[in-house]
Amino acid sequence: MDDRRKDIRNRIAKRRKNGSPVVNSTWTEIDKENPYEIESYDGYSDKDHPLFKKEYFFFKILVSVCLFLVVAVMFKHPSVRLDSARSFVTENMNQEFQFASVSSWYENTFGKPIAFLPTESNTETVDSGEGYAMPVSGEITQSFESNGEGIIMETSLGSKVESINEGVVIFAGEKEGIGKTVVIQHANKSESWYGQLETIDVKLYDLVKKGKEVGQVTVSEDGSKGRFYLAIKENDAFVDPKKVISFD
Repeated sequence: MDDRRKDIRNRIAKRRKNGSPVVNSTWTEIDKENPYEIESYDGYSDKDHPLFKKEYFFFKILVSVCLFLVVAVMFKHPSVRLDSARSFVTENMNQEFQFASVSSWYENTFGKPIAFLPTESNTETVDSGEGYAMPVSGEITQSFESNGEGIIMETSLGSKVESINEGVVIFAGEKEGIGKTVVIQHANKSESWYGQLETIDVKLYDLVKKGKEVGQVTVSEDGSKGRFYLAIKENDAFVDPKKVISFD
């Protein structure tokens, strides 16, 4: 090994003495600018940016779409087994997001929504003031004091129940104790409940006007009249409907 090194040194010294360029065919020339042969990398490309991972981004989109489809199917499917799941989703959405309040703010600021909420054709514009309207003409047969939540009204057979104020449907389905029920959330965050319905004529998240038909009354026990349940909730507490609606 020492002899070989000595031979290489002699050859280099000889070429320097003769003025020839030193070319060593045995030794690999080392790049002074990149001595460790590491590939240079000027910066991050769009696809390799450390703050943006394409695969993770598309995965989140896929999960969101799947979740949306599952919820949509759940609310469209008529099975009563899904009522508890529908109620859970509706109540949580109601707590986290005030649909009617946001809708009212959007309309006051930017005008009618472009495509988020369904529009109705050939309908008259109804006053949507703070005053509540009568849901149906009838007589109170069970007062607020008897259950502390709502009243039961008796009316003619086949009568249509109308929304007492403009708002967004946040529940449309079966509720324990009051049967088929529609709950409408209004811009002032109050709610009106319409229970003991024979049919429901609105869908979840529909924007309804004051006076819009939400359902049909059920038949009374003797079969001669119709009846339905009405409750009003303000500041997370039920109030007597007679205090906010004139039943005269």
